[in-house]
Amino acid sequence: METIINAAFEDESLLKNSATIDVVEMVMSNLDSGKFRVCEHTGEGWITHQWLKKAILLYFKIKKMVVVRSGDLSFVDKIPVKQWIGTEGVRVVPNAVVRYGAHVCERVVLMPSYVNIGAYVDEGAMVDTWVTVGSCAQIGKRVHLSEGVGIGGVLEPLQNNPVIVEDDVFIGSRCTVVEGVHIGSGAVLAAGVVVTGSTRIVDVTGAEMKIMRGSIPENAVVIPGAMPKKFPAGEMNISCALVIGERNEKTDRKTSLNDVLRDYNIAV
Repeated sequence: METIINAAFEDESLLKNSATIDVVEMVMSNLDSGKFRVCEHTGEGWITHQWLKKAILLYFKIKKMVVVRSGDLSFVDKIPVKQWIGTEGVRVVPNAVVRYGAHVCERVVLMPSYVNIGAYVDEGAMVDTWVTVGSCAQIGKRVHLSEGVGIGGVLEPLQNNPVIVEDDVFIGSRCTVVEGVHIGSGAVLAAGVVVTGSTRIVDVTGAEMKIMRGSIPENAVVIPGAMPKKFPAGEMNISCALVIGERNEKTDRKTSLNDVLRDYNIAV
């Protein structure tokens, strides 16, 4: 399949071949069922299967615009939404929308929210009201995405990786995580944290600050912050993410996530 997808991506005339179209459709079916994942964890870390992103882009090319109806509402799009039959083990609150080609595992709760094509939401995750999970984003087991969280997606450029949120992460209300940022397992983000690929992630738990970009460490407790930066017009404060502590097993066993945040005097 990978060979056929790569060839069709380089030469779109191959999409006139019904066998090639069948492969694209089969790849999308496997993404939808969870058999395939755009990102996969190996013993040495996460890898991104770029050929699966290519398959999604080819799927857009072979599909036609159609009218999609939902009760009294109608829409015009190429990609259908997932149809639930009640045996999936997922709680889907009205107005939660999952696009075909995304996979949602058992025991996930979907409040009114949107999960885009290619995304993967693992077991036991909570996707709260007005959350958006972007194309190909990976959400781990028992993750809580609080109200209004925005998880960025990516299909192009191909070399860009999706956002990865590992297991047991808590992301507070109105946080934004985009541009392929990697959130390590067990991390806690307070309300309003914004992390992009270029955002400075500043660990202030030691005697000297440590500055990182693109990745939140495992079990980190993170709050919004600001750092000075000089411009021709003068010195201004720009946003950053402050690592102010660490979530640990003792805390998890004896207190709720809200208590973890209260320990550091920060908002949920």
